Amino acid sequence: MPACRIGKEKEQKRQNFIVRTIWTIAMIGGFTALLAAGHIWMIALVAAMQILTYKEVIALAYDKSVQRKLPYGKVLTWYMLASTVYLLYGESVIYFFQEVLLVDALLLPFVTHHRFISYVLYIIGFVMFVSSLEKGHYQYQFTQFAFTHVTLLLVVVQAHFVMNNIMSGMFWFFLPASLVIINDIFAYLCGITFGRTPLIKISPKKTVEGFVGAWISTVIFGMLLSYFLIKWQYMICPISDFSENAFSNLTCDPNPVFLKRSFNVPRFLVPLVYQTTYEIEPIHYHVIVMATFASLMAPFGGFFASGLKRTFNIKDFGDTIPGHGGITDRMDCQFLMGFFAYMYYTSFVAVHPVTIDSVLNNAVSSLSKDELFQLVSSMHRYLYNQGYTSSDASLCLGL
Repeated sequence: MPACRIGKEKEQKRQNFIVRTIWTIAMIGGFTALLAAGHIWMIALVAAMQILTYKEVIALAYDKSVQRKLPYGKVLTWYMLASTVYLLYGESVIYFFQEVLLVDALLLPFVTHHRFISYVLYIIGFVMFVSSLEKGHYQYQFTQFAFTHVTLLLVVVQAHFVMNNIMSGMFWFFLPASLVIINDIFAYLCGITFGRTPLIKISPKKTVEGFVGAWISTVIFGMLLSYFLIKWQYMICPISDFSENAFSNLTCDPNPVFLKRSFNVPRFLVPLVYQTTYEIEPIHYHVIVMATFASLMAPFGGFFASGLKRTFNIKDFGDTIPGHGGITDRMDCQFLMGFFAYMYYTSFVAVHPVTIDSVLNNAVSSLSKDELFQLVSSMHRYLYNQGYTSSDASLCLGL
């Protein structure tokens, strides 16, 4: 019997390995296809991961027998998700495509009053929750309400910033996501090769040696990866049209971090390298910072997920991906890394020049109808005095 049982266990492990490998290849192929298909497909992928992760985490605290007795059931949970998505997605769309939205009379009220509309939607959900309180179930309902808000913060809000990374340029999405995967691979390889010292109690298999080895490896491979990515305009150009894809010959004026600059060699190294300056793209220094975060901080998203699973006594968050578990099991570090990439990009890399879009946004949102006509009239007068237009243009404008 023991021999038979051991044989069955080996066969089960072999089957699990085969299934896991097949699905890994399928996910890599699917991700590559969506990456080449364009920004809108990657945004759709992140949105799907966001919703599925939210569903898996929220399900942990559900008690089906109690839920059936309560008004609204799961409706309120999904309503809160919808209102949050409306707020966050609306903010992104308005920021990146305001020049289109601000000239559409039908969409203009939703743009100028977007945050107020979002607040009203939330208040409706709040009133629904209070109205649904049932005696004898207060603790369960308030626990659900708090659990929903924490999940919205840790999953939906962070995923929103991942989408902003895609719009800022595929590089700011693909590289951080790749750094997490690279770190995970080398943490495993270094751990089984050199691992001796336990790192954290919540994840007994993690070792200090694997943690440090993965950090060094992630920095090296991250810089190599960025060296090739910055040569592809599709990766570094911000989104300007949802129809663009990897074969659209996308071009733009690159962010200065992607262009070579001259740096001074530290004095103590000059005798060794025999030169006082060197040229390199500044992005590589930023990659070192992101690789360090992916190695030293992002794994704590995984540790957090491990603690959550232990709290509810489960092995995986679900079985959405055969051989891999749930979506949350694969995304536990990605949302944290994506949020950091967004904060780092906007703080140290993004440039904010005055554009037609920003001027139009300020004009439409701040000026009255009469003031807008006065602005157009003044602009026409200036263009006419400069010889750029004829006086008849004012008749066409009705001025």
